[in-house]
Amino acid sequence: MDQPNVTGDGDVPLTARFWLMVVLTGVGAGLFGIALMLLLGAVARLAFGPGADEDFEAAVQRASWLGRVVPLLVAGVIAGVGWFLLRRYVAGRSDADDAVWTGDGRLGFHRSAGTSVLSVIVVGLGASLGREAAPKLMGGVCGSVLAGWAGLTTPQRRLLVACGAGAGLACVYNVPLGGALFTAEVLVGAIRLPVMLPALACSAVATLTAWIGLPSGPIYADLPDFAFSASALVWAVPAGVLIGLVAVVFVRLIAWASHRVPRGRAMLVAPLLAFAVLAALGLVFPQLYGNGQDIAARAFAGVGALWLFAALFALKPLVTVLCLGSGASGGLFTPTLATGAALGACLGGLWSLLWPGTPVGAYAMIGAAAMIGAGMQAPLAGLALVLELTHSGFGLMVPMMVATLVATAVSRWIDGYSIYSARLAERSTPTRRPSGGQQEVDEPPGPVR
Repeated sequence: MDQPNVTGDGDVPLTARFWLMVVLTGVGAGLFGIALMLLLGAVARLAFGPGADEDFEAAVQRASWLGRVVPLLVAGVIAGVGWFLLRRYVAGRSDADDAVWTGDGRLGFHRSAGTSVLSVIVVGLGASLGREAAPKLMGGVCGSVLAGWAGLTTPQRRLLVACGAGAGLACVYNVPLGGALFTAEVLVGAIRLPVMLPALACSAVATLTAWIGLPSGPIYADLPDFAFSASALVWAVPAGVLIGLVAVVFVRLIAWASHRVPRGRAMLVAPLLAFAVLAALGLVFPQLYGNGQDIAARAFAGVGALWLFAALFALKPLVTVLCLGSGASGGLFTPTLATGAALGACLGGLWSLLWPGTPVGAYAMIGAAAMIGAGMQAPLAGLALVLELTHSGFGLMVPMMVATLVATAVSRWIDGYSIYSARLAERSTPTRRPSGGQQEVDEPPGPVR
């Protein structure tokens, strides 16, 4: 915060016109969030039967082996053809992070809408990617379009796009505070009043709007109210170190895959091959299908053998990177959360053999917060998101803070990239590159639409 007695807005004046656009962006993000989540549920039900939109893992497990494989193969064909045509023939940026960090905040509506619809379809068909990418992108598009309509300055447009993107995440997960902190910590990189005030307003409006068609409760409901324990506090320090190292490996894999996305006609078949590998693994581990929400729910509830959590912790980030590297667009938030929850459950279960008394679900919640904080390089957002997603864990606040602090510090000391910035690092910070080739420019030549 700019203290003491700093009342100016800096290069982004919070004018009455800007505030009006913040409110309208929040409404637009909420409405797009409703539409995209309804589409996601419809695709999931069509692919895996009734109830797939409510309990995805159970629906996948009920399906026959052919019923598991075919939807992912269909997703591979749709993804390959759809993104090949979209990226070749439709101009404009379709990455909100890129537009805020390295651009002028402009996003192409047609390309972004197509990318979002394709992303939701392939996730509904079982791809191992997060569902938040589409509403996050369309929230940013709302900000970009409204900024142009209102004649806002470039700094105002960037902030409005960031607010819209954070609001898109907030409304589909019902995490208004987490969405606002995501805007500030991840997209803008500054927790200042001129940033936090519009971020809070936009996320609140979007979440309230989304309640029209989406549930208003926590994503992970009916969890125990975990209490503080000395064993969890002591465990948080070594676990934080290990989770920070795992986050570094995950981020480097994301960077490696993102900078080697297939080009040309290879884009047509790469998603099909990647999703076929996921389908084969899914015959043994159906939990790998989808964004990973069911993995986190299982870990928070402490339901599952330690070997299963260990396998899911190892496989989930790998299949997510495989899907991302094939050229598919999707989110990374829930796969990262699920990886941390599975790792926390595994490590916590082993720790309980030495120091019993703390539920495995408590360790999973601590691990999820630490992995999100380290993976996004946003510890405050990581903590807030886990608390809002579960409406639980307040008794674990101190060990959760310790683990998140340690994990984020370790990952920052080694690399400093996040699951989002690693994809853009070669263009935004050319003097400090992860290993990999040149990244393909997101938009083809032509005017922004």
